[in-house]
Amino acid sequence: MKLALYQGAPTDGDIEGAFDRIERALTAASAMGARMAVFPELFLPGYNRPDLHSALSQEQDGDWERRLADLCRVAGVGLTLGWAERDGDTVFNAASCFDPTGAKLAHYRKVQLFGPMEAASFAPGEAYCTFDLGGFRAALLICYDVEFAHHVTALSRRGVDLLLVPTANPAGFENVADVLVPARAFENAMTVVYANYHGSEAGLEFGGHSAIVGPDGNVLARAGAGEALLIADLGHRDRLDSGFLSTQNRDRREIE
Repeated sequence: MKLALYQGAPTDGDIEGAFDRIERALTAASAMGARMAVFPELFLPGYNRPDLHSALSQEQDGDWERRLADLCRVAGVGLTLGWAERDGDTVFNAASCFDPTGAKLAHYRKVQLFGPMEAASFAPGEAYCTFDLGGFRAALLICYDVEFAHHVTALSRRGVDLLLVPTANPAGFENVADVLVPARAFENAMTVVYANYHGSEAGLEFGGHSAIVGPDGNVLARAGAGEALLIADLGHRDRLDSGFLSTQNRDRREIE
């Protein structure tokens, strides 16, 4: 399976501009044979725009999700994307995953909210989600979630071997993409797709460095500081020497 990752500038409340970029990226990913494209956190309506999180949030199966599903059907490519979800009076930092037919495969609410802005805008999620994708057992986490090793380990113990992570990682924290994400992939013999922004939004600068990391901890594709569409063929996992994959989850000992 080929998988795409889009690293782009923040949406900053420009919903129609965001949909235009999604359409263009999906069309390009389709031309390169990708089955799934992963976008950043809160691509709709924007990450560092707490004034919009409640005002523009939508319920599941609303206009945003219907339009995203339509774009997937037209391009023939699946999509994973972060957005602000409303459920009654509660707003969540969420991500949805659609397959190439536009069918919704998974929906996830961020468990580990980061900083006072997110805590003021969103309620935390309370559950993991797993699903099948192109021969992988897949799951979603969002940004700060992946920095907590126990969340990734818990998913690994549920059989997950592909982790899709929309993110909004600020500049100055490139060690997350460069060190922690490869470590999480290696510790759990799991492919991790970490899709970040570049540029700035409402005074917050993002660090780029989006990455697709294989189960041996080696980087399959890495973005720099600008716009990028990464493509990686995940079929390489079948050619990896199992002797170089971590057995930490099998060998783990607990000391009381």
